[in-house]
Amino acid sequence: MRPQLKQNRPEEAFRINHRIRVPEVRVIDEDGEQLGIMSTYDAIRKAEEKGLELVEVSPKAQPPVCKIMDYGKFKYERAKQEKVKRQNATQISMKEVKFRPKTDDHDLDFKIRNIKKFLEEGDKIRVVVSFRGREIVHPEFGFQLLESILKDLGDGVDVEQKPTHEGRAVSMLLAPVAKLKVKKPETARPEEEARPLP
Repeated sequence: MRPQLKQNRPEEAFRINHRIRVPEVRVIDEDGEQLGIMSTYDAIRKAEEKGLELVEVSPKAQPPVCKIMDYGKFKYERAKQEKVKRQNATQISMKEVKFRPKTDDHDLDFKIRNIKKFLEEGDKIRVVVSFRGREIVHPEFGFQLLESILKDLGDGVDVEQKPTHEGRAVSMLLAPVAKLKVKKPETARPEEEARPLP
């Protein structure tokens, strides 16, 4: 007879109800009121009387701290908060655009268009001029190229890190800036200005 393989279920982040193995716990009710230390059995019974669960929120405390709550709602709120955190963490991505000191005009224009597109999408960009061989003896070419790129980009870019020389590269860090729309004052049309007064 072949032994049955047990399926590993994902463990809950918190122990609840009869999974709490200690004999006594410090209890907080659903309104945040301290109920003091009581036996785990009595705490579970109190939670069940309210149609709620006893959740171990601080297992390392002596005795462990448990809270009476709606565990399903608690898990939902935590999942929603984690999702927001992940979205905030990935909202601003970092791009990298590399150049050579003698990048031809066609390639230069193409990469500058890409930088503008990344900025419009809200990304940060590390612009790198990398050197090979003896090219490194003229790092000023890298600084000149980065200054030229900045001029081509014009408004709408914030230099978070000025061009710096490190190793075999010169680089800078760019970020988008919010543009404020300024409403132009209305001006009279030429035909209205030329119209004679009655």
